[in-house]
Amino acid sequence: MSTSSLTFPSLHHHRKNNLPTSKTTIHRRRPTTIRFSATSPDTTTTTTTTGSNTDNKNLPIRPIPGSYGIPFYQPLKDRFEYFYGPGGRDEFFKTRVQKHQSTVFRTNMPPGPFISKNPNVVVLLDAKSFPTLFDVTKVEKKDLFTGTYMPSTELTGGHRVLSYLDPSEPKHAPLKNMVFFMLKNSIKKIIPEFQKTYNELFDELEAELSNKGKAFFNDVGEQTAFRFLGRAYLNTNPEETKIGKDGPKLIGTWVLFNLGPLLRLGLPWFVEEPLLHTFRLPAALVKKNYNKLYDFFESCSGEIIEHAKSLGLEKDEAVHNILFTLCFNTFGGIKILFPNTLKWLGRAGTNLHTQLAEEIRNAIKVHGGGKVTMAAMEQMPLMKSVVYESLRIEPPVALQYGKAKKDMTIESHDAVFKVKEGEMLFGYQPFATKDPKIFDRPEEFVPDRFVGEGEKLLKYVTWSNGPETETPTAGNKQCAGKDFVVLITRLFVIELFRRYDSFDIEVGASPLGAKITLTSLKRARV
Repeated sequence: MSTSSLTFPSLHHHRKNNLPTSKTTIHRRRPTTIRFSATSPDTTTTTTTTGSNTDNKNLPIRPIPGSYGIPFYQPLKDRFEYFYGPGGRDEFFKTRVQKHQSTVFRTNMPPGPFISKNPNVVVLLDAKSFPTLFDVTKVEKKDLFTGTYMPSTELTGGHRVLSYLDPSEPKHAPLKNMVFFMLKNSIKKIIPEFQKTYNELFDELEAELSNKGKAFFNDVGEQTAFRFLGRAYLNTNPEETKIGKDGPKLIGTWVLFNLGPLLRLGLPWFVEEPLLHTFRLPAALVKKNYNKLYDFFESCSGEIIEHAKSLGLEKDEAVHNILFTLCFNTFGGIKILFPNTLKWLGRAGTNLHTQLAEEIRNAIKVHGGGKVTMAAMEQMPLMKSVVYESLRIEPPVALQYGKAKKDMTIESHDAVFKVKEGEMLFGYQPFATKDPKIFDRPEEFVPDRFVGEGEKLLKYVTWSNGPETETPTAGNKQCAGKDFVVLITRLFVIELFRRYDSFDIEVGASPLGAKITLTSLKRARV
């Protein structure tokens, strides 16, 4: 029997265990807030709201500010500013918030002409309006995974894979239940395979650091991630198959063909615009690479395929979805999340490193009998908080979309806005998870933010297409692997500080996530 959800019991939030360590001090001060006018000249009506952040105050009904401008011309202008304007996409949204004195407004989102037929969106940038995008009773998710355009199904074997399906579609539940089966089947292998694989990573990094004086994390990190996923999910080391060490490169090229219209590669604008943002890259150019990935997953996913058949799925559709789940969603997430986590930990400095090393090693000794266990992880409140804070301050998936199923109202902290059926809603998650009306020092990486009473803020950590306090099911669009991602990120931090007292890094930019160079690794003192 298939399940509709997957639960890692140790990832549930038991506040009684999450007390600060002796060296962890929680600092709370009154939030610095950005206040927007709650009225406008054409405000004529008020409505009573009972949202958790409104304290039952009367909020004005306000027309959604902003406009879409002259067709074709304004979307191109907005696209250019989004990709190449000073301050990047953060500044793109910030200037519009300031202009409209609202976190809800109208604008155009890339790619626009000629890839997207309709780039018009209603933007939701605060922690109160943003969750509308998770409510599948209010918004449709059909073909919106990448926003105002959908990549050709030629890139996924002719199938609309799970990420592009709305929960109301017949194939959504069996495909998501297949993913839940994959996760459930891997539970006992995650910790040992992660430790084995990531200790191989640290050995490689140490050797490179010794030989060259620095070690580049990203490439070897991606090889490690793909090796771990093969071992944990498929009982196979992909490097020992025909695919060899080509997996990450094959995935990278394929992802570029999917996400090119949304990416900056650092090329001059007059190269990137026609190459990536104006016309689609032909799927035929990457078909050979994709077929190599397909052949690998077809040959190694026998048990998953059989389970998929029992759910009424055809083999071919199952394999394409397994590939997309592990390569695009999971590998792609690790590719962004682990370097970003290293960046924030590295910048935090030696004091945090010392606290984490002490907490992690003591919990393993006292509560794990010298081993990393779920029970031992529950006694690492600072480590858990650090992982959540990394997911909060820089969510691995920044953009969320949904299409209004009916006429409705959406509330921000300061006003209520009417949205019509069929309008596209868009949320830029890094603004919602750094909402100054919710989080103290929102732009800062605060390691102990979610320790003790700070756990109450976890409902505002929404990297998984839903609150951290909720559970993915076959009937919603929350990431099926939410608990898996949290678990392996915890394991990454644990293995790092079991082995090292501290480390130093240099940070650069890349199209997806941070580019990390390790300049020192200080081995743990025995």
